[in-house]
Amino acid sequence: MSAWLGVVSCAHVQRGVAGSFAQLCHGKAAPLRRMKRGDWLVYYSPSLEMGGSPLRAFTAIGRIEDDEVFSFDMGGGFVPYRRRVRYLPAEHVALSDIQDRLELCARPNWGMALRRGHLPLSPLDLAVIASAMGVRSGVIPESHAA
Repeated sequence: MSAWLGVVSCAHVQRGVAGSFAQLCHGKAAPLRRMKRGDWLVYYSPSLEMGGSPLRAFTAIGRIEDDEVFSFDMGGGFVPYRRRVRYLPAEHVALSDIQDRLELCARPNWGMALRRGHLPLSPLDLAVIASAMGVRSGVIPESHAA
């Protein structure tokens, strides 16, 4: 079981949570294929809307439900790929509130890594983020807890 960080605007995250799906990197299939059933997905939203006002917060957390990557016709010729996700009840948490406790932020050029839109998340960072988002203790398996 792995943990992943997806970088997506808050408005797009909210659509995914409402529809129980994940969509990453402007609808590309490759990042979704890297994830497996049971993996954790945390969303970081740099902005409220794509190109909009800054937010810089973790906005959703969930588990990948199955191994299917599927396409979805959104109209207008846009057919992105998606994965099914079971999202947990969680509060948004500002990056600045937990940044000093994240391994992700200790890496050189960590901000540039976020531009990839999808990257692995360490077990420690998953535990720190989940706790800060108010995810109940014991929900994250021991192998992923701090």
